[in-house]
Amino acid sequence: MAEPLRVVAIGGGTGLSTLLRGLKRYAAPQSPTPVDITAIVTVTDDGGSSGRLRRDFDVLPPGDIRNCMVALSEDAGLMSRLFQYRFRGGRGLNGHSFGNLFLTALSDISGDFHDAVRQSCEVLAIRGQIFPSTIANCGLEAVLEDGTTVAGETRISRSRRRIRRIRLIPRRCRPLPEALDAIARADLITLGPGSLFTSVIPNLLVAEIPAAISQSTAVKAYFVNLMWQPGETIEFRASDHVKSILKHAPNLKLDYAILNSRPIRPSLQARYARQQAQPVENDSDVIQRMGVEIVLSDLLEENEKVRHNPELIAEIAMSLAREGRRRRTAEQKQRTNEIDEK
Repeated sequence: MAEPLRVVAIGGGTGLSTLLRGLKRYAAPQSPTPVDITAIVTVTDDGGSSGRLRRDFDVLPPGDIRNCMVALSEDAGLMSRLFQYRFRGGRGLNGHSFGNLFLTALSDISGDFHDAVRQSCEVLAIRGQIFPSTIANCGLEAVLEDGTTVAGETRISRSRRRIRRIRLIPRRCRPLPEALDAIARADLITLGPGSLFTSVIPNLLVAEIPAAISQSTAVKAYFVNLMWQPGETIEFRASDHVKSILKHAPNLKLDYAILNSRPIRPSLQARYARQQAQPVENDSDVIQRMGVEIVLSDLLEENEKVRHNPELIAEIAMSLAREGRRRRTAEQKQRTNEIDEK
């Protein structure tokens, strides 16, 4: 069998788990194009069940990682449904998901959050591997357009002023060596989809991760969000998303920005407009002038919400991973020839 394509997906929230659900079928043993999937997940959440567990037990927030584990689980059977089960009552239990409690308990037993994630992945028999972007207990701080600062992911998401910059607290948080190794060996590295300032960019603020991405020969691609996100990206065009990423990781060279070409139906747009959200404008010419190529395709899965279609974005990711493999193979051959000539 040919060596599997290696895809490293970086992000958090529902966006990352959406991409992982689509990629999972390529990781099946019978897949004609096998893929090795690595998810690198932000751990700055301080709201909801994750935030409560973080405050009560001094554990890294498990919610985004739990969603990724379920997305990559071998099937949607009992264990994955159990991990997503959310208690609807009970003193102290109301609002918690079973998966979050499981990860917290296992982290306490093992004494190591990363080890708890690894063992939980074995329980769910996931197709791939999942790493927190850092095992440091870090938070987020935003500098807004008027110069004021807001601390905490929840408060940042509720802010109504434009975000100028986001940063980690403490400033220097180290990544897992396994995550850096996966980046170095990748054929494709994806960013997003997901909340720009609270799911995607925080991973790029972890020490050594931006440099590792820049040094990797992989294709680097960003899945641009479909809609404005109130509190984060009101009035953001596609180019504003890309500019924000490059502002926070100035040495990063993005190869592609993946944009949606399919119009969102008017009734759904009207519903989002009541929440001050509009479709993200595709100003492709601005992005291309930044040296980033465009992939324009139908990415939509329209139900009651506007979401990326897992299968469609996974197809694009696989195509870019093949390009990345060709690039890596060509560069390895060139290095071999240079050594032979010496």
